[in-house]
Amino acid sequence: MVRTRFAPSPTGYLHIGGVRTALFCWLFARRHGGRFVLRIDDTDQQRNVEEALAPILHGLRWLGIDWDEGPEVGGPYGPYYQSQRADRYRAVAERLLADGLAYRDYATPEEIQAERKAVQQLKRPFIYSRRWMAETSQQQARFEAEGRQGVVRLKMPREGRLVVDDLVRGQVEFEWAQEQDHVIQRADGSCLYHLASVVDDHEFQITHVIRAEEHLSNTPRQVFIAQGLGYELPQYAHLPYVAEPGSRNKLSKRKLAKYLKNRDFAQRVEHGRKIAEAIGLKTDPEAFNPVIVDFYEQVGYLPDAIVNYLALLGWSLDDQTEHFTRQELLQSFSMERVNKAPASFDCQKLWAFQEHYMQQVPDDEKIRMVLPYLQKAGLAASQPPGEVEARVARIVRAAGDRIKTAGDVLDYADFFVPDDELPYDEKALQKRLRQPPGAVELLRKFQAQLAAADAYDAETLGKLLHDFVENEGIGIGQIIHAVRVAVTGKAVGFGLFDTLAILGKASCLARIERAIRQV
Repeated sequence: MVRTRFAPSPTGYLHIGGVRTALFCWLFARRHGGRFVLRIDDTDQQRNVEEALAPILHGLRWLGIDWDEGPEVGGPYGPYYQSQRADRYRAVAERLLADGLAYRDYATPEEIQAERKAVQQLKRPFIYSRRWMAETSQQQARFEAEGRQGVVRLKMPREGRLVVDDLVRGQVEFEWAQEQDHVIQRADGSCLYHLASVVDDHEFQITHVIRAEEHLSNTPRQVFIAQGLGYELPQYAHLPYVAEPGSRNKLSKRKLAKYLKNRDFAQRVEHGRKIAEAIGLKTDPEAFNPVIVDFYEQVGYLPDAIVNYLALLGWSLDDQTEHFTRQELLQSFSMERVNKAPASFDCQKLWAFQEHYMQQVPDDEKIRMVLPYLQKAGLAASQPPGEVEARVARIVRAAGDRIKTAGDVLDYADFFVPDDELPYDEKALQKRLRQPPGAVELLRKFQAQLAAADAYDAETLGKLLHDFVENEGIGIGQIIHAVRVAVTGKAVGFGLFDTLAILGKASCLARIERAIRQV
């Protein structure tokens, strides 16, 4: 049975590149009727952030990337936290020492660095001399008598080569002589990632290690450990990294300031920040960043749009097909179609996927999606639920494709604020009411027509305005823009007649009166 794993470290928010790796592991396992395992690689206790685990689990669940074994699910090979498996790793380290595949080393960091500098001056690659290696108990005792603390290093081969058949990259060769004697156990007895990962992959019966390309360089030391222990090797697949917008450099959550120089990236951040601030979320770069999955949930993207887009970051079915349902992805995904080249992250492309998927969402579901944003922004809390839902339903239908994310409903906050608190866009007020000669007089006349209207639906209001334009002998632009600014406070929005009908007669008359006073 195919068994894949995703093994994040809880050191921060869930990165887009990490999600893409998790998605490929999940798709491959599901495609082959296998099991997808979530393991938490928390061996680095100094960098681990306990609070960061919850967003990782939540983000995967939000995207629909469910796991068969792991945290909060359990399974036959647990525990699924490396911090809880320390005894296993220490036992394996002792076994490697006993078999001569590792050694205790008592060099200080300064001594290692001095060796490194000396070799660099000779313009040769650095390979540790093993000068402070202790292979006997007597050597160990002598070094410890000097007050030295020992670590455990792998005793890597110094000749020959390793050939790895990678499912993405084909045959990859490594010269053993260029591999370092990597530390696998610290002086305090805790074991490092390289050892822990190999042990866990074996004990969890992982058949395919699908991971980011930057782990390719880790493969020789991990193969050495596995072969030394007599483990059957998994198949490796190293995915192309996700690149920065318009660049071949790796995408990083720490480079937001740089990415904001990209107009499209900056546009998406500003769009998201406007929504987040309205509902009281933090918008500091650490927590609010399009390189992090949380950003998209907070703004109101659809999980299927993100999954579809991320699937195409390094994989394609053909040169034409872009849109896949979740089931179509599961049926189509294969490692043979994964590219070697980096895949550039494009905020606007993801936005296009979001637009496409949002257009498929039925109005009833959109209403459920947008209501929490109005409630969090304090716009719907004081009104009866039935009345709010009815108004939201009318707004959703009238706005149509203008609502591209769930948070975009906040663009229509003017429908929920009290009439005497409606904010006005000063530029719009100046352009549509203050500057045009006679604008206020026309608005006052139209206000009287609205007050006299018996029916107040969009169709009736449309006829009323066109009759008004004809009777006054004016162009429709001379009144329609002034009315919109007066009742919404801004210059743009969906159809004016729908707007007037949704607001209702009393609100429209009160808002026009207030706008006239602003002039």
